[in-house]
Amino acid sequence: MGMFTSINIAASGMTAERLRQDVIADNIANQSTTRTPEGGAFRRSRVVLRPKTDTPYFRLPFLPDQWDGGAGEGVRVSEIQKDYAAETRLVYDPTHPDAIKTGPRTGYVEYPNVNVVTEMVDLISASRAYEANAAIANGAKAMFMKALEIGR
Repeated sequence: MGMFTSINIAASGMTAERLRQDVIADNIANQSTTRTPEGGAFRRSRVVLRPKTDTPYFRLPFLPDQWDGGAGEGVRVSEIQKDYAAETRLVYDPTHPDAIKTGPRTGYVEYPNVNVVTEMVDLISASRAYEANAAIANGAKAMFMKALEIGR
């Protein structure tokens, strides 16, 4: 493991959590968007994170190879997915310009599948994860400073 590996891991986590916060803010901002360029109501987005799978520097000697993936290298954003699994809300408002004009749902407006409570919980979670990664980076920095004081 390199000297700055812990800071690099924390930095990758901070970058990922910042993007997650931006996506959540976009979801909240579009909670009532009924028309998008793709057509239809806005769909909630979510960030998918995956571990970085670079070559590990350290292997645990007492674990078999199939159980030990080596030291972590941080996370990366794999993709930003639209949530098509959750249903959109239908609200009856025949005067709305985006109301459905024909069929059994005539007069209903399709609203996004964004739940503000869920988004706020996710935002708090992302904020706490960001703070935890920042604490790790600050702890590593303090450890390096103490190590430099040893040589005085």
